[in-house]
Amino acid sequence: MDLQLTGKTVVVTGSTSGIGQAIAQTLVNEGATVVINGRDADRTKEAANAIQGSGKAVPVHGDVGSAEGVADFLERLKDVGDVDILVNNAGIFQPMPFFEISDAEWSRFFEINVMSGIRLSRALAPGMQERGWGRIIFISSESGISIPDEMVHYGMTKTAQLSVMRGLAKTLRGTGVNVNAVLPGPTWTEGVADFVAQIAEDEGISAEEMRKQFIPRFRPDSMIERFIEPTEIAAMVAYAVSPVSSATTGAALRVEGGLVDDLG
Repeated sequence: MDLQLTGKTVVVTGSTSGIGQAIAQTLVNEGATVVINGRDADRTKEAANAIQGSGKAVPVHGDVGSAEGVADFLERLKDVGDVDILVNNAGIFQPMPFFEISDAEWSRFFEINVMSGIRLSRALAPGMQERGWGRIIFISSESGISIPDEMVHYGMTKTAQLSVMRGLAKTLRGTGVNVNAVLPGPTWTEGVADFVAQIAEDEGISAEEMRKQFIPRFRPDSMIERFIEPTEIAAMVAYAVSPVSSATTGAALRVEGGLVDDLG
């Protein structure tokens, strides 16, 4: 299927590694011009240079986890031109017992995981609306529906993203700008590998053994019974940002391996 992304300009925040990098590579493969974003200028340029395809990757660094950082990023982004598609992927996670989560941590998670997407959507959606076409994606999580008790603050931000997505989709109804969320399940990224390795160290077993045990022990409701690959998330995003997804908006699109046990 031709996803009709040639000539589209896409911003993918937090795209120097993990799911964001996989999304960027997939969209470049489809012919899009993709803005690669990370906090460090050198690492962002290095990540962009590593992405090859029929489209192109353009490095634009900036810390989107604060109001000041978003403003700086948007100023640099002016050199790229009009943005057709925004993928709000930047985010953090960290397991922490509820009673140990400080006010500062609640605020930090909300700033990075939620406000980054709000600020960028507020800045870029009006241009999409004026041009009569656009796509905005929030990379949420199945944790926004099935809140993990080991990181309630993370789950809260993922639920918040779903509310923002739905409200923004309603705001932009009839404009040609579609807004959706993609909900990954446990995905094998660098960050998750580090998390699994720490559990393995705590239990005195190898990281590889813990990788095998993790899904049956900690996510036993997974129907695919394995970690998801970043490219599998990217495939859903590629559809959702494309012109062929014209009837899909205001939706929470799951790529979580069947973990969430409801029919919604």
